[in-house]
Amino acid sequence: MKIGIIGLPGSGKATLFEALTKAPADTGRKEHGRMGTVDVPDDRLKDLAAIFKPKKVVCAQMTYFLPRLGSRTQDRVLAETLASRIRDCEALICVVKNFTFNGEPKPSPYADVAKVDQELMLNDLMVIENRIGRLEADKKRGKKPDEEELALLLACRRHLEEGHPLRKVPATAWDRRLRGYGLLSAKPLLVVFNNGEADPDIPVPPRGLEFSEDALVIRAKIEQELAQMDAAEAGQFLSEFGIQEPAAHRVIRRSYALLGLISFFTVLSGEVRAWALKKGSSVLDAAGTIHTDMKRGFIRAEVIAHKDLMAAGSYAEARKRGTVRLEGKGYTVQDGDILQIRFNV
Repeated sequence: MKIGIIGLPGSGKATLFEALTKAPADTGRKEHGRMGTVDVPDDRLKDLAAIFKPKKVVCAQMTYFLPRLGSRTQDRVLAETLASRIRDCEALICVVKNFTFNGEPKPSPYADVAKVDQELMLNDLMVIENRIGRLEADKKRGKKPDEEELALLLACRRHLEEGHPLRKVPATAWDRRLRGYGLLSAKPLLVVFNNGEADPDIPVPPRGLEFSEDALVIRAKIEQELAQMDAAEAGQFLSEFGIQEPAAHRVIRRSYALLGLISFFTVLSGEVRAWALKKGSSVLDAAGTIHTDMKRGFIRAEVIAHKDLMAAGSYAEARKRGTVRLEGKGYTVQDGDILQIRFNV
């Protein structure tokens, strides 16, 4: 799963990327951007490790992508540069500047969000217009177009022309016929307000503005510095300021949820592992996530919820309480389930 980090120049995109991935500053600059894979923080792994005493604990993971823009002109057309580089991302984070530096003008975070969104919508409109043009040209040549695809494209064009990003109309934008288009404004979006060091709050929207995007605040410079500390230094810093955990962890978890992911767990061969799975997936899908042989030879799954295991204190006690159960291939996996797949190939 890959999430693209976008935003206007100077918003703190690189700072956030380095805070999330713990990448050193100004390294890894490639022609098309920087990539980093991160562990998804999950305290439930600590709980399971305390019970099973494994040799190894493995977190679920996600990948962040920071596209390289090249020019730092404020008025550049973002979508023109970003489109081909973020089209294969499953979701986007829009970093928004909400701080001032050296007497700069007061930031306009909500105007910046709108500007980025307009660029994404403009790119989608160009893609859709081109496709509609080709379908209509084929129709004039006597070739029968896919009427359902054409109707979907026309609906998307109407929404975009009215100023609505396609993520607001998912039933249309996420139709399987449009999957190959990689429409940018259809991707789930998390807005991250990059605040100054002394400002922990989401900015107040201008009067009359209805802001409904998923959003949170991070002070990216502090988080970048935390990411470069060793565990002892970071722990001391957090303790001194009364902070329970780095804000970067919140961004990672919100990113995970943005992708529609849940976590299930396995305990096998001295290893406790978290696995990412789309919400609503079956236990058969979970088996295939672990190994294709498990899906192919699936018999049934032994399942216990994390909270039930914690309440019992041990797997043996959970069995006595009857909270360990057997489920067939049609079972829908719940966030926090611990699975033991029985299979035969």
